[in-house]
Amino acid sequence: MSIKKVTQHPTQNEALIFERSQTGRVGYRLPELDVEETPIEEIVPSEFLRDDDLEGLPEVSEVDVVRHFTRMSTWNFSIDLGMYPLGSCTMKYNSRLNEKVARIAGFLNHHPLAPEAESQGALKLMYTLQEDLAEITGLPGVSLQPAAGAHGEMTGVMIIRAALDKRDGEASKERRVMLVPDSAHGTNPASAKLAGFTVKTIRSTKDGFTDMDHLRELCDEGGIAGLMLTNPSTVGIFEKNIREICDAIHDAGGLVYMDGANMNALVGVARPGDMGVDVIHLNLHKTFSTPHGGGGPGCGPCCCTAELEPFLPVPRVVKEGESYRLDSDQPNTIGRVKAFFGNFGMMVRALAYIQTHGDSGLREATETAVLNARYISHFLQEDYEKPFEADPMHEVILSHKKQARKGVHTLDIGKRLIDYGFHPMTVYFPLIVDGAMLIEPTESVGRQELDTFVDAMKSIAKETIEDPDLVINAPHTTRIGRLDEATAARKPVLRWKPDMETSAKSA
Repeated sequence: MSIKKVTQHPTQNEALIFERSQTGRVGYRLPELDVEETPIEEIVPSEFLRDDDLEGLPEVSEVDVVRHFTRMSTWNFSIDLGMYPLGSCTMKYNSRLNEKVARIAGFLNHHPLAPEAESQGALKLMYTLQEDLAEITGLPGVSLQPAAGAHGEMTGVMIIRAALDKRDGEASKERRVMLVPDSAHGTNPASAKLAGFTVKTIRSTKDGFTDMDHLRELCDEGGIAGLMLTNPSTVGIFEKNIREICDAIHDAGGLVYMDGANMNALVGVARPGDMGVDVIHLNLHKTFSTPHGGGGPGCGPCCCTAELEPFLPVPRVVKEGESYRLDSDQPNTIGRVKAFFGNFGMMVRALAYIQTHGDSGLREATETAVLNARYISHFLQEDYEKPFEADPMHEVILSHKKQARKGVHTLDIGKRLIDYGFHPMTVYFPLIVDGAMLIEPTESVGRQELDTFVDAMKSIAKETIEDPDLVINAPHTTRIGRLDEATAARKPVLRWKPDMETSAKSA
């Protein structure tokens, strides 16, 4: 019995939607027009009308569309598929309960212009979240407006500037130096510069801590407006001198901003407000499990001391008796930093996460995140260079120093990890560690998966010795191997034309 050779078959290497097009195919059917047709020119002003006929748009059926995008969706790696060990990003599992609550019709369909009397449930939710975040951070002033971490960070330094201007008056113009550690997130100096500050960098010690001698030296130079500090730092180490650091800045007349990106190591265990921190931003889309990545939306609330509270953005949600309202009557506010009141859907998810965990659950999540990072650190420190001796908090940093002797570098290790079914860790950050690999397992990962990850990393270390080219040329199991990323960024193919078959395939 002969079997006819099949020349076309379904493939996950999906063609462009334009290449699936066939003349005459449609994915809809409309009833016949039973009224007189109105010329489009009578509806849309001529200056807004296109002067082409949209030739080349794909003609596809509903099945074509569904299968095309479904096949492409299988190319994505997500937190639902496996571990996402991006250090300093806290890519944790998003509880399905949070998603269910966010889809309650009263929340999902509530219009931001609805009057306060019809928005009491939403306002109560926001107020309750403010109260919970104040308790978690030890900082009573809270604004939910900022839409992301960098946005919350920018809000924080704007509050610092406004407070200094109010306190020092004309003299505040001489206080325009913001200190930033050399291990900081790149957005820290950027936010400080945008807020009108001059940035000076604080060195780290060989152990990964803030260099206190250098900090004091910079403070003695004068003009200190404040410090932007991440704690635990971006090398995953808790700043054990945090009180001393805050005291030094306060003695110099400045204020302390803390980058809350790494709060997954502190929630329920330690409060920044108790350490001397004046203002902090939080990432609801990291620490409190709302969706993270893909361009947003995010939510980066800003929390501060009672002294800085008058400078928070408006409007703020306040409680009067048993009702809630939006208060904009704050003469010292820095003003509005986002349209409406922030990304409300993220607030719903975050409050669901906080209240379903409760005090003990939040603490357990933090302790598990730290334990998981230390587990990875313990089992990989012989295979990879561990630049700092201190026990890591929620993330561990390793270096490619040992592998580089064989010509294998951090990027190669990350690419090879894809072949083992894991998303690569954060690579080459922070910059103070040569060939950095920053790994954050979060509390979402159980021991079985941790062991699988450790085994994969150990196997890669062994391959580096026995067959370095295997690692250097990775990945081997993906549809596309190593890309020319520089050319792709500088000369992207953004349009498809029928006579550009080669370009279309490369796109």
